[in-house]
Amino acid sequence: MKKYLSFWLLMFVPQLIWAQKAYAPLDLDDPITFGSDHIIYQDNHIVLGPKAFFVDGQLSDMEADKWPFVFNSVQEATAQVIDGTENSPMVLYIAPYVYWIDDPDDPKVRLPQDGRSVPYGMEIKCDWLRFFGLNKHPENVILACNRGQTLGAKGNFTMFRFDGDGTSAENITFGNYCNVDLKFPLKPALSRKRRADAIVQAQLIHCNGDKIVARNTHFISRLNLCPFVGGKRVFFDQCHFESTDDALCGTAVYKNSTLDFYSSKPFYHTTGTGAVFLNCDIRSHTGGEQYFTKANGQVAVIDTRFSASHMTALAWRDEPPASMKNYQYNVQVNGKPITISNNHPQNTVTLDHKPLLNAYRLEIGDSILYNTYNLLSGEDDWDPEGIKERVESLASQKEDFTDIPVQLKVSSSTHRLETKKDTAWLNTSFFRFGNYPAKKQPIHWQIAENDKDLVAIKPSEDGNQLEVIPTNTSNFPKKVVLTALTKAGLEAACELEIHPTQLPPPGFSKLPKINLRADGKLSVDYSLGKLKFTDQSEISWYRSPDSEAKQAIKIAVSRGGAPLQEYPLTAGDVGKYISVGIAPKHLRSEAGQEKRYTMAVPIQKKDLKVDPRSLKTDFSILSVANQPKVIPGYWTFDTLQSSAYRPSSLPEDAWIYEKGSGGSEGMVGLLQSARTGSMSYTPIIEKVGDMNVSLVVSPHKTAGQGFSVAPLYMDVLIKYDAHTKTGYGLRIMRTTKFANSVDCLLVRYENNHVRPISQPVSTSCFRAPCMISLSINNNQLIAHVHSTTDFDASHYPAQVKKEVHLSETVNPNDHGGFAIEYNGGSTTMINEVKLQWP
Repeated sequence: MKKYLSFWLLMFVPQLIWAQKAYAPLDLDDPITFGSDHIIYQDNHIVLGPKAFFVDGQLSDMEADKWPFVFNSVQEATAQVIDGTENSPMVLYIAPYVYWIDDPDDPKVRLPQDGRSVPYGMEIKCDWLRFFGLNKHPENVILACNRGQTLGAKGNFTMFRFDGDGTSAENITFGNYCNVDLKFPLKPALSRKRRADAIVQAQLIHCNGDKIVARNTHFISRLNLCPFVGGKRVFFDQCHFESTDDALCGTAVYKNSTLDFYSSKPFYHTTGTGAVFLNCDIRSHTGGEQYFTKANGQVAVIDTRFSASHMTALAWRDEPPASMKNYQYNVQVNGKPITISNNHPQNTVTLDHKPLLNAYRLEIGDSILYNTYNLLSGEDDWDPEGIKERVESLASQKEDFTDIPVQLKVSSSTHRLETKKDTAWLNTSFFRFGNYPAKKQPIHWQIAENDKDLVAIKPSEDGNQLEVIPTNTSNFPKKVVLTALTKAGLEAACELEIHPTQLPPPGFSKLPKINLRADGKLSVDYSLGKLKFTDQSEISWYRSPDSEAKQAIKIAVSRGGAPLQEYPLTAGDVGKYISVGIAPKHLRSEAGQEKRYTMAVPIQKKDLKVDPRSLKTDFSILSVANQPKVIPGYWTFDTLQSSAYRPSSLPEDAWIYEKGSGGSEGMVGLLQSARTGSMSYTPIIEKVGDMNVSLVVSPHKTAGQGFSVAPLYMDVLIKYDAHTKTGYGLRIMRTTKFANSVDCLLVRYENNHVRPISQPVSTSCFRAPCMISLSINNNQLIAHVHSTTDFDASHYPAQVKKEVHLSETVNPNDHGGFAIEYNGGSTTMINEVKLQWP
C-alpha cells in the first residue's frame, strides 16, 4: 500500500515539473497529459484520488511509486480499489499498453483455487468498478492473458472474475491470446504470438452482478469467449467480439456492435429472457449452417446484417424444439432479407407491423431510437443510455413504451396425456427483459387444424390458463403443439404427447417355444391370440451356464417396438443354455410382466453355422446395459475405471444404443451415455496368435478434433486381456498441437498402465465415417485410419496427414480380446465392429 506522506506538498511542484517534462504518451495522435495529481485527456481534466487511479504500463516501478493513485500494472491498481457508487464509480484510467493479467512466461500450470470450478487470472470484488481506456481505439489498451484448457491451465482459464454491481468498461480490449496472435502496432515489441494453434476453452470474464456495461470495447478469444458471462443485465454498445462456440453472454443487449463468428454456435444457450441484437453487423466465417445457440434459449435479432461467403443457412439452432420462439425484424444476409430458420418457421416470430417491435425500437420521424430503456430499466429504473425522457415523451394514453414484456412462457402440469385418464393445465407467465415478471395480457390459443381432434381445450376468461383434455381415438400417440399469442405479438408454445387410451397387456394364447433352426438361429414361437393391434412384445434373450438359468446374462434385446423373435447363435453360446424372456405388449398397451422360457439342452458346436473365429456386429440387437463381468464369449460393458475426467454422477448404463447427433446425425448406433465408457469382448479361444480388428466410428465433432478437449482420447485395443487390462492398441487423442485434428499413436497396456510404443501422427481424418483397422500378424502391430467423407484437407499444415499408417514390432502374447476405452467427453458412435482370429 502506498504511503501518502505529509511532505508530499513540499515535493509536489518539482515532481509536477518532472512529469510535464518526462512523461510522453505512447500514442501521440491521441495524447494524454499527466500532471502527477491529474491527467488531461480529450480536454477533460481528471483529478486523481481514492476513486480515480491512473495506470500506465510505461512507467517504471520507481516512477509509479512517486505519486499516489498512479500505477504501472492493473494488479497493483485493483489491489487498492474501493467500492464506488452509480453516481461516483471507482475508475481505473488506463493508458495505452499491453497489461498482462497473468504472466504469460510463467511455466506453472494454473489450477482452480478455493473451490472454484475454473482457474482465474484475477478476482476482484468491487461495486461500480470502471475500466476506462485513455484512447479512442480499444486495441491500444489491452488487458491480456494467454491460457486455456490444457494450455497453461487445468480447466477453462478465465482472465477475470468480478463480484459486484455496476462493472463497466470503455475503450478497452479484453483478450485471451491463447489461440489468437496479439498484435500491438503502437509498440510492436509488446506483440506476442498465440500459445498454440489448437483452439481450446480460453475465457475472459465471469461476473456476479447487475448493471454491467461495455462501450467501445473489444472481446477477443475463440472457444468460450465469455464476455461478462453471469451478469443479470448486461449492455454492450459499439463493441466487437471474436469467438467460436459456447462464447457469448446469454443475458445481454448487443447494440451497434460487430461480431465475428468463427464457428457455428456462438451461444451454448441463453438464459431467461435471453439475448438481444440491435443494429449489429455479424460476419460468419463458418462453412455450412450458422446457428445462434447450441442448446436452447430466447434470442431477438433486430436491424441486424450478416455477411458470409460460405454460409449455407441461418438458423436458431440445429434441432429446435417445437416450443422455441425467437423474434426478428429486418434481418439481412449479404444484403438480402431473410427469415431465420425458414425451414422451421414455427420457431420464428417476425415483428413486422406488430406492437411488440416497440419493445426494441421506436421510430421518430425518419430516425430510430433503440428502446434500451424498456429492455434494461428493470425494477430500479436503470437507464444506461439516458433515453428515459425521450421514450416517455413518445407514449400516449393507449401506449406505454417503458414497460413492455419481451417474453411469454407456457408451463404445463404434464407433457404426456392418456385419453380418458389425464388432464393437463397450461399456465402463462410474462417477463420483461432481465427476467422481471410482468402483468399478464389476454391470450389467444392456436392449434393446427389437423390436430384439433386430438385434444379439447377450455381457456379461462383471459386465456392465461388452459385446460387440455386428450381425445386421441387413433392407435398411435401423437404430438400436439398449443400456441399462445398476444395481440402485441408475443408467442409461446407447448408440445404435448397425446396417447390413446391404454389397454391391458395381452395374454398368451400359445405359450412360447424356442426352436433351433437349421440356419444356426433360434426363433421363438408364441401367439397373443387375435390381436387387433400390432405385436410389440419386448423380447430379451439370455445365456446361462446352468439349465435353471440362475446365472443368466442378457445378451440380446428388442428395440424400436419390433419383437426380436430370432436370435443368431455365436461361438459364445456353445455349451450354454439359452432363455427367452417375453413381456407381452401390443401397440395400445404397456408391457406386461416378463416370462422366461429356457431350452432343455445346451447349444452344441454343431448347431453353430457361423465361423467361430470371426465376429461381426452393429450392436442393433445386443444388450448394452452395464455388464461388468469378463467371461469368454461375452461382451463387457462398464464405466471407465481410469478416467480423470469422470462426470460428477454416473449414469445407470455407460453405453446406449441411440440416435446420433452432429457427425452421427441420421445414424443409430452404440454411444457413450456420459463422458466415458469401457467395453470389451473376450473370445472363447484360449490362446490366440494373429488377430484382426476393423471398426467404423462416427465422432459427434465434425471438424476433425474428435473429443471435447485435449488430452481426451479413445483407445482401440487388440490382443487384449480384459481381466488384467493388458494388450496393445491405437490411441486417438485430441492435442493442442494443431487445430481440428487428432494424434494417432500405438500403445501398450500393461495392468492398466499405458505407454506409447510409436511416435504420434497428427491427422484430419477422424470424422464420420472413420474407418479404423488394427492387426497383429507375426508380431507386427499395424494400424490404418482413414475417412471416406469428402473434406478439404488442403488448409492443414503438411504435418497433419489425411490418413494414418502406423506399425511397430511387439512382443507376442496369447490374449485375443478386443476393447474400447473411451475418455472423450463428446460422443463417438460405434457403428460396426468386426473381429477375426485367423
